[in-house]
Amino acid sequence: MQDHLLLIVKSGVYTVRFGDQEYTMRSNEMMFIHKSIGVEYEKAGEPGSDYILDYMMFFLNEKIVDEFLKFAGLKPIYLVNDVVPITVFPINDHIGSYIESLKPYFANPDEVKEGLVRVKLMELLFHIADSNDRLLHQMMQPLSKDRGSIAKIMEENFLNPVSLNDLAYLSGRSLATFKRDFQAIYNTPPLKWIRNRRLDKAKELLAETMLSVTDVCFSTGFENIAHFSKVFKERFGLPPSEFRQQLRLKEEA
Repeated sequence: MQDHLLLIVKSGVYTVRFGDQEYTMRSNEMMFIHKSIGVEYEKAGEPGSDYILDYMMFFLNEKIVDEFLKFAGLKPIYLVNDVVPITVFPINDHIGSYIESLKPYFANPDEVKEGLVRVKLMELLFHIADSNDRLLHQMMQPLSKDRGSIAKIMEENFLNPVSLNDLAYLSGRSLATFKRDFQAIYNTPPLKWIRNRRLDKAKELLAETMLSVTDVCFSTGFENIAHFSKVFKERFGLPPSEFRQQLRLKEEA
């Protein structure tokens, strides 16, 4: 997440995973996701509402938040080590009315001026400040210097045979600081994240290419086929060869 994200669900179910923690939003709930963390998400409709999924996403960068603080005459309050990565809370009447006020703009999005977008974001932040001042304080928390570089380094190197010491060096951190900052961003240990990211890539290659299981194993950074098959089964329920076979059977059905 490069910016804060405010996710509003009008209908359906939206699940966000942050490391080992899972947060679920249902109709008329909203979620604040703090910037500089990595999340996975899953979304679906609900049977009682014809499986309709209706949601809005608002990305709030530092500039918008700073403008709002100045406009509202509020001073930043920094709560050291008190950043809550994800918060779920209900939509109150004011925020509900605000959402309804946006609907006419979706009919002709090209005609909406940039200035109006900024005004509506300011209005949203006023409603948030009124309904949850704690949440507003979370938005004010400063981003750790160069924290975003960890995400870039991990995406560029997770398939390579690099050690944690190598990754810490590339990020300009000591090993201890790297582990601490990584945990803050992903809420999971680096080695576990790397293994899961490699397995996700292996699953993609098995489904979309004709590479052999052995080639998939080595191309995704694993060095032992038996170990690769074991951890793949632990994550996806089937060993790689059976997983591919099941996909082929489904395609032929």
